Parts: sequence; C-alpha cells; structure tokens
Amino acid sequence: MGARWRGTTFARPCEVRVSGSRGSVTLQVLVYPGAFFWRGTLLRDLDARKRAPPEEMNKRIDYSGSCLSACCTARSLTFPPEFATIYDSITYAYEALMKIIESINQDVLQKSIERARERGVILPTFEQQRDPSKIPEKIKDKLKEVGLWDINPLNLFRITWKNEPTLSGGGFGEGNWLEFPPELTGVEARIVGLIGKWFPTGAHKVGAAYGCLVPRLVSGNFDPTTQKAVWPSTGNYCRGGAYDCALLDCPAVAILPEGMSRERFEWLREIGTDEIIGTPGTESNVKEIYDKCWELRRERGDQIVIFNQFDEFGNSVWHYNMTGGVIDEIYENHYKNDRSRLSAFISATGSAGTIAAGDFLRTRHPSIRVVAVEALQCPTLYQFGFGAHRIEGIGDKHIPWIHNVRNTDMVIAVDDEQTMQLMRLFNESAGREYLVKRGVDEETVKRLDRLGISCICNLVAAVKTAKYYDMDSRDVIFLPLTDSMELYNSRMDEMREQHGAYKTETAIGHFERYLAGMTPDYVRELTYFDRKALHNFKYFTWVEQQGKSSDDLNRLWDEDFWKELFSAEQVREWDALINEFNEATGLLNAL
Repeated sequence: MGARWRGTTFARPCEVRVSGSRGSVTLQVLVYPGAFFWRGTLLRDLDARKRAPPEEMNKRIDYSGSCLSACCTARSLTFPPEFATIYDSITYAYEALMKIIESINQDVLQKSIERARERGVILPTFEQQRDPSKIPEKIKDKLKEVGLWDINPLNLFRITWKNEPTLSGGGFGEGNWLEFPPELTGVEARIVGLIGKWFPTGAHKVGAAYGCLVPRLVSGNFDPTTQKAVWPSTGNYCRGGAYDCALLDCPAVAILPEGMSRERFEWLREIGTDEIIGTPGTESNVKEIYDKCWELRRERGDQIVIFNQFDEFGNSVWHYNMTGGVIDEIYENHYKNDRSRLSAFISATGSAGTIAAGDFLRTRHPSIRVVAVEALQCPTLYQFGFGAHRIEGIGDKHIPWIHNVRNTDMVIAVDDEQTMQLMRLFNESAGREYLVKRGVDEETVKRLDRLGISCICNLVAAVKTAKYYDMDSRDVIFLPLTDSMELYNSRMDEMREQHGAYKTETAIGHFERYLAGMTPDYVRELTYFDRKALHNFKYFTWVEQQGKSSDDLNRLWDEDFWKELFSAEQVREWDALINEFNEATGLLNAL
C-alpha cells in the first residue's frame, strides 16, 4: 500500500512528514531511491543531500510546471510560503520510469558492477544508440577490429539502426533503408523500408531486448551472477536477448515455438545459450509460451527474471525513441520537400514494440496514419479471430499489453500465401530476372533479400495503404524491415520441395496476382469504438490469464499514461543510471 498525503498516493511504501514555519513549509519524503514528479516534469540537478534554499526554489519552480527530483534515501525540501496554498494541486508520483524500475537494489547493483568490470562490459547509453556520433572515439577505434555478430561486449555499441552495412569493422552513418520503386509496388507513393539486417544478430529485436534488460541491470533489479534472464518469444526477440546476455555474460533461457525456422535454433545453440526451450506449435502459439513462463516461475522462483516482450514497456520505449527517431531523421534529411508528407507508418504486430515508433512519429507528424498488420489466417485485430499462419514474427493470437491501440488508425490482414510466394519471387533467380524485365532496377532487385517474411508482409500492407487512401508521389510511407532472408533459407527449401522449381511462368503469375493485381482488401479503418473494443479485448489475456488487474488495464486507456511512459525524462533517467554504472566499473575512463 502506498502512503497518502493530502489526497496523493505514493507508488511504494514511504513515510511523509509535513512541517511549517512562518518562512517556509517543508515536505520530507523517506522512500527507496526513486524520482518524484511535480506537475509531470523532472529535474535532476538539485542536490539530493541538502535543503534547497527558497531563492533556489524560486528559480526552478513555476506554476506552469517544474519538478523536484531525487534519487536518494531521504529528502527534505523547503518551499517558499506561496507554494503552501497550492499543495492540494501537487501530485507526487513516480515517473513512468518507475513502472519499469521499481527500486534501486544497491547490493545486487554492486555485484552487477563487479561482473561488468571483470568481463570488460561498458554499456552504451540510449542517447548513443540513437546518435552514435556520441560514442567515445576510442570505442569506435576498437570496433574496427570487431565483426558485427561477434560475441564481444563492444558490440553493445552496435545496437543501433545506424551501423555501416558491413559484416566486420564497420562504423556508423545515418541508417540503412531501401525505397521500393513504383515498378515494383504499382503505386506512386514513396514506400521506404528501414533495414534491420545490419544489427548484430541480423534483426532489430536485439535493441528491444536491450531496452528491457539494461534498465533492470543498472538498477539492481536483475542479478547476472545468480539469476537467469528468460526471453519468451516467437524467434528474434529471444535471439536478441540471448545475444545481449552473451555480451553481458548473463545466463539466458530462450523460449520459442518448436515450429519456428531451423536457423533460429541453430544460432541459439552456436552462441552457447544456457537453455533453449521449444514450446508446442508455431508462430501464433504464444499462450503456450506464457504457460511455460508460469511453469518456470513456480519451479525456480527468484532464480529467474522473465523479460516478456509482450508486456515489457522497455520494448516499446526503445522503439519509440530509436525506431521513431531514425525514421523521422531519414524523412527530414532525404524525403522532405515543399510538397511531401510523412503519411503512414506500417508495422506488423508481434509484441507491438515496433509500432510504438508510430507514437513518436505522431508527435512530429500529427496526420500520420499508423497501420497495424497481421496475418489473414490469424485476424485477431481485424475481427477478433484466431488461427495458425506462416508469417514468422507477427500475429500472436492476442493483443499485447504494450500496444497503445489508441494510436492505431488501421488494421490490415495479409494472406500468408501472398507473403510466401512473394518471398520466392524476390529471391529465386527466375523471379529476379522477371522483375528486371518488368522495369525494376537491378540494384533494388539485388537488395530484396533484405526482406524477411514479415518484412514482405509489411510491404504488402504499405501498398494496400497507399491504394486505400489514394496516395500519390507527395506521400511517404515507412515500414520496418525487421530481419532478412538469412533466417529463412530453410523456408525457401521447404517451398521448393512443396511447389517444385521456380520458373519464369510462375514468376509472371505471382507478379500479376500478388503485386500488379493487389487490391486494398481485408482493411479495417478504426473508429474510436473499434479502438476501445481492441483495448477491452486485452482483458481476456492479461487480466484473466496473466495476473494483471482491471485497474492496470484501465490505466492503459488513459492518454496521459502513454505520454508519461514515452516522456524524454524516461530515457534520460536510464542514461543517468547507465553513466553511473559505467563510472563505477571504471572501464570507460581506463580506455
């Protein structure tokens, strides 16, 4: 139970003392280390150990909303008397960070610092992941000798969209993207894919996993010396988590459906993942993953920490800042002109972390359409449906806890057969030759292997969006290309075995049916009622099955919840903790 003071509820047990005198009113809060808000804004530059004099407070507090912040065991703040009259309007609450970091556990934190010091682990800040130019030059120099997928702690600094597109020794740039020409898409709108192949592991999920793991690590809420990190996933997220753990020297448990591509399992074994658990089913069998997590909780208790991408807000916060940020930069620097508009962001929803980039983009481009995509064979968002499908990485038969459905404008269901056959058209020799004959430039055709299966699904949805909204050359649409064909060669072999050799006649049929003949079918434009219905549908997974409360669910419908979650102060606080962690290890200064 939280303590109360004048109608204000504190998020954790604490003691509040209020005293007054002719010259001031003092509020003292004794609580575990944490950050407090005053009117929703955070300041970190007040000395947490001293009472701030009234003149200091006058400089830093105004009625438009400033804040007092402390990361300390006890705090005594003195306010000028004029603020006594508005105490009832003051709301002290933990900032959104505290939804993720509940406390600072100093004993565990010290063990984590010692482990990092022993293993040579320096953590990149989120600011550095967004802007690698801020990475220390000595680290950049050392990366020249490191391969992109190497199990080397320095590769933590390559968890960014802005890696140079090379397998070894690369530096950093603006990011990697691929524009799909009208000869391929059949629409005038400019459709741009953000390439995830050049992350370590070949998929951007390594970033989402970092966003979940590192805030716990630097706050002492995960002990790498005694606990295993559990990564429930349908593939790439558990690969990213296992990779992050390998770099940080933390034991990892990967949980994924046994029917996922063979390449995923082989790679997890190659990097020495501590445990690899296959659950029944394929892509959409997520409940079986959750059941395994509950089983591990019962059996192992505090020996594990579960980083569930479907309800870990670190996932969406990472994409809001990193994926949303880089898309906006690319648009501003390469596509914006007097007539252009960033018209849509397309994202197939698996964990619904990536689609949070749309929340960021709406702050910069209010008229943008945010489009959620899923498999027609498992149309949960489209019509509350269910089923099995072959688009790996998406469509998981429920609505993730972290999906801000208020920010979703449209749902598109894509036939998995269309996706799988376009995979062949884009990657078989006969298919590529035919695309060139149809006028697609050879350089684009060579780069179509940058698209994994869910990326092709996103491309199809982007074309449907352009056709539905009658978009033209003024409109720019962005979509994530999560992974590449590196992870799906076994699926190509299966398609060849099932359908035979790929011939020119087959390519012609696939081009005409699945590209030239594409229509905006299976499209659902969402009203307020539709969004509220999708929000309410979370109840059956998260409240009935996964132990959330109705109050928790109701808070997700509050727009202010998401504004606080995605506030700039969130990531700044993480970065402050990361900097303190690195300073404590001494490794950065010793470079």
